[in-house]
Amino acid sequence: MRVPDVGVTREWAFAGATGRGVDVAVVDSGIDAAHPAVGEVAGGAALRWDRERQEIESVEGPHEDLFGHGTACAGIIRKAAPECRLLSVRVLGERLSGKGLVFAEGIRWAVRSGARVVNLSMSTGNEDLHSLLHDVADEAYFAGTVLVCAVNNVRAASYPSQYASVISVAANDATGPFDIDCNPHPPVEFGAPGIDLEVAWLGGGTIVATGNSFAAPHVAGLVARLLSKHPDLVPAEVKSVLRAVSRNALPVSAG
Repeated sequence: MRVPDVGVTREWAFAGATGRGVDVAVVDSGIDAAHPAVGEVAGGAALRWDRERQEIESVEGPHEDLFGHGTACAGIIRKAAPECRLLSVRVLGERLSGKGLVFAEGIRWAVRSGARVVNLSMSTGNEDLHSLLHDVADEAYFAGTVLVCAVNNVRAASYPSQYASVISVAANDATGPFDIDCNPHPPVEFGAPGIDLEVAWLGGGTIVATGNSFAAPHVAGLVARLLSKHPDLVPAEVKSVLRAVSRNALPVSAG
């Protein structure tokens, strides 16, 4: 176990770290790489369901954001981990909707591409997708990839946020860069800033938005920052560190 039993502090976790050397995939509606809050996008793929062929079409390379949601998430991640490498995996269309099979394949693409962190500011309540997404989440976990998933804005079961192998996040009312809370009664494990946030949007501008979607990338950015300083941590250890540095974490004592 590489996480110390005692003495895990924000300084130990994050001091001097910038996200350098860590690839973070944003599985969403795309990323506007020209937005000043985002900066360079190192790569990615656009995935969609081809109705005629009844199969997933995947095109690697640059692509636009079809809605603005992915750009917002990327901007939040960039703020928390300014030197991480962003990857854009587009699985949502102009109406911010998509097919479950495409969503699952987008996660797999991110893992195969070497992303250490994958931001999933989306989830589904479709029970038919439970098994598929569970398998995909396990694949990511055993590959050493940390999945950070927003829970549904409506209180209901959603996937993959309810799986133990992922880090599930909801919005809290905090504003500070390290203001995360841990929940002693999961499946929602962490709270992070997500209320009335100014976020990047299409056209180079910003909007003020609220939602669990914008809390998850805050945590994804912190995970990238943590892994840039402690690259040997595995997903379970990352989760332990986040709990230790949460605002409401109980102090740890030896003996």
